[in-house]
Amino acid sequence: MEHSEYSFYGLGIAPKIIDIINDLKFKHATPIQHQAIPLALEGKDVMGIAQTGTGKTMAFAIPTVQKLSQGKDGRALVVVPTRELAIQVEESFFKIGRPFGIKTAVLIGGDPIKNQLRALALHPRVLIVTPGRLIDLMEQRKVSLNDIRILILDEADRMFDMGFSDQIDTILRAVPKERQTLLFSATMPATILSVVRSHMRMPVSVEIARSGTTAEHVTHELFIIQNDMKRVLLGKLLAQFRGSVLLFCRTKMGARKISAALRQQGHRAAEIHSDRSLSQRREALEGFKRGKYRVLVATDIAARGIDVKGIELVINYDLPDDVENYVHRIGRTGRAGCPGHAISFATSDQKEGVTSIERLIKLALPISSHPEVPAAQFSQVSVRGGSWTNKRFSRRGGGYRRR
Repeated sequence: MEHSEYSFYGLGIAPKIIDIINDLKFKHATPIQHQAIPLALEGKDVMGIAQTGTGKTMAFAIPTVQKLSQGKDGRALVVVPTRELAIQVEESFFKIGRPFGIKTAVLIGGDPIKNQLRALALHPRVLIVTPGRLIDLMEQRKVSLNDIRILILDEADRMFDMGFSDQIDTILRAVPKERQTLLFSATMPATILSVVRSHMRMPVSVEIARSGTTAEHVTHELFIIQNDMKRVLLGKLLAQFRGSVLLFCRTKMGARKISAALRQQGHRAAEIHSDRSLSQRREALEGFKRGKYRVLVATDIAARGIDVKGIELVINYDLPDDVENYVHRIGRTGRAGCPGHAISFATSDQKEGVTSIERLIKLALPISSHPEVPAAQFSQVSVRGGSWTNKRFSRRGGGYRRR
């Protein structure tokens, strides 16, 4: 069944929420929404695995708002890895929950605590948090989790990757045992599954795509070049692709340098990483959404939580340290069935990193070379018994084509 054939009708969604969904112009449910929403409405614990850009947030926001609206007691807690993702999740809850008068509070680091205390004083029914800030407020006795009825862990694998294991354990022990737990992510390593299963009651697994699956409408391309040629190639690619570009670097310093170099070359570029204040990160993301900035340079902190329609190109200027971040990075393009393209730069000594990515996504990355940028090669690279060959591409009609 294609995406277009899934309907929001028949899933147990209340008529008033169906009206809201129609007003928001959501014509069809995505596969993860179609499968997860009925289970969540039945009160089951759910583990939802689906690639990025497939509507996971609404898959838990819709049933959560409906269940909260049915009574005056109980709250929902949504735990996310990054500030950006928290803000995106809150936007979704606002759209669905506002007609029911369901208030939200976003509790994240980098935002003044006094603002968050004001939000808490309004008795929000939904708390959207990053682990560190929530635990800070719990220790100050500003937040109690005794009335949490629905716990949502969004992008749980990323939270464990970022070192939040102890904080997540603290939160899981603080919420009531009699609760519903929903877990959503694009990847689900076995180590995390074993931890999460012990805190869930007979969870139902909804796996729309194999863990590590990339968006089906994203095409991939790999350039093997010397490190000192990356900026040259980047300039050539930005001249060829006209749309919005999300560029990923490995380090904060690298992001700063590349962003500054791009601005010096006349490109409208902004940067987003953990050294930027929350207000700076919000301005960069909003500016990117509105078209003020054409290029957003980011570290992996932005691999999730950037929900921007119409990103034409994702560039992996540096390969990710964590192979699974390749999936999350390129998931920023090709969202909701739209086409997208992902280009990665690798140096001649990064054969192992590329092979790990290919093993995860079960796909060989096509190797290209630019006629004006010297190409490098992996030495004795073999993939599934075959050997890599550099395929030269020429630019014709908006895309590279094999000669």
